Amino acid sequence: MSNPLELEDRPRVLVVDDEKFIRDILADFLGLEGYFVRTAPDGVSALDVLHASRFDVVISDLKMPRMGGIELLEAIPRISPNTLTIIMTGFGTVETAIEAMKRGAYDYVLKPFKMDEVIHIVRRGIDKQRLAAENLRLKEAVSLYSVSEAISASLSLEEILETIGQLAVQEMKADVVTIWLEDRKGGFVERHSRMGNRLQFGGQLHIDVIVQHLMNDQNIVAHGTSSERYFASTPDSPIVSLLVVPLKVTRRLLGWIALVSTNHTVRFDEGHRKLFSIIGARAAAAIENAKLYEELQGTFQQTIHGLAKAIDKMDRYTSGHSDRVALYATFLANKLGLSEDVVAVVNQSALMHDIGKIGCVLNLNKPGTLTQEEYEVFKKHPQYGKDILEPIKFLHPLIPGVQLHHERWDGKGYPLGLRGTEIPLIARIIAVADAYDAMTSNRAYRRALPQDVAIGEIERCAGTQFDPEAALAFIEGIDEFMANRKKLRG
Repeated sequence: MSNPLELEDRPRVLVVDDEKFIRDILADFLGLEGYFVRTAPDGVSALDVLHASRFDVVISDLKMPRMGGIELLEAIPRISPNTLTIIMTGFGTVETAIEAMKRGAYDYVLKPFKMDEVIHIVRRGIDKQRLAAENLRLKEAVSLYSVSEAISASLSLEEILETIGQLAVQEMKADVVTIWLEDRKGGFVERHSRMGNRLQFGGQLHIDVIVQHLMNDQNIVAHGTSSERYFASTPDSPIVSLLVVPLKVTRRLLGWIALVSTNHTVRFDEGHRKLFSIIGARAAAAIENAKLYEELQGTFQQTIHGLAKAIDKMDRYTSGHSDRVALYATFLANKLGLSEDVVAVVNQSALMHDIGKIGCVLNLNKPGTLTQEEYEVFKKHPQYGKDILEPIKFLHPLIPGVQLHHERWDGKGYPLGLRGTEIPLIARIIAVADAYDAMTSNRAYRRALPQDVAIGEIERCAGTQFDPEAALAFIEGIDEFMANRKKLRG
């Protein structure tokens, strides 16, 4: 007994002729050659068949009732763009057949025809299609490889999932893409979905069946009704093809990517599975790295916050100072339009900007201002901060903000006496945020200044102490920022 999947994979031919004898004889002989053959009595019926299923080749008579061969030829590309059309005609209408070829027909057959000739033309057409498919597959492979490189280079889980979704829709022509990943409870959840030409899709994958197949290294490439077993709920449209590739690291199943086609012109095959399996392997490694990176970032943030708390504990009057400076610096970095990654470094650097105070043997809680000698010791804390961070490789991006946040735009700052744009932008941002919080917070030697006074001081010192652009951006946005923050805090 024939395997239904094998039957499904045979080249498919639709014979269209108003003469039943011709339809039957072509169906019999082409069937013996291994083709899957359907027949239709006219162009209208043929279009109904083409709407319901894909065909590689249409053999159509030129003259038929209701809709002739020329009309059918013009209609087929709108329904099935990859289908080749062969026109059958009598000797008296050869010119019309040649005109049909000008309009896109692959070839023509003269009646009465020789069966060997028909079989030869069909075989040549199928070979042409296969060659075109192989060329397309090669282009897809090149495109997939470039995308897989981009996936491998990313450390953002959301970016990886978004890239995979776009790839499946644009290159694989999938109507629906879903990406499932393991959760912390030992199950799997849908983490990303994307629609191609569809607005919605009612089907829900049967997780247990999918997992069982993928864990047993069984491929999932299914067509038509054979795909229904992989769904827990019936989709709202008939499925033409389903492709599922695993996301595995070593033998551990991280999840899978599922592609659905509801368009009979897009049919996933073993070649698609192999290509997208390569993407799946790359994606699995990238997803695993992204998860590890997220965990590392979490640990990193916890470490920084812990160190910031340790700094603030040294001085009861500056408790919370590091957090507030980070808050203001982050606001200013966003106001200046910096990238998400740079904003993150600004935030982390601001949290750590005073870590060098650990090396200053001073009574920071003393009333009154520091003596000149004490001030000279205090001025060393940016350099001490650099020295503390230097041995810790993953904290190196924070060093410019920590070491140079007391540099001045006019070159009169410390520890290096840099001026203008010689000072890294991160340090210039922290300088404004640090000064604002210092002025608006109570100190042992004075009470906090009103906000408008502090803003006026930043405006006055723009171009001397502060980067004028950073100072202006801060002044323009701080009132709105503080108002929004107050609303959020209730």
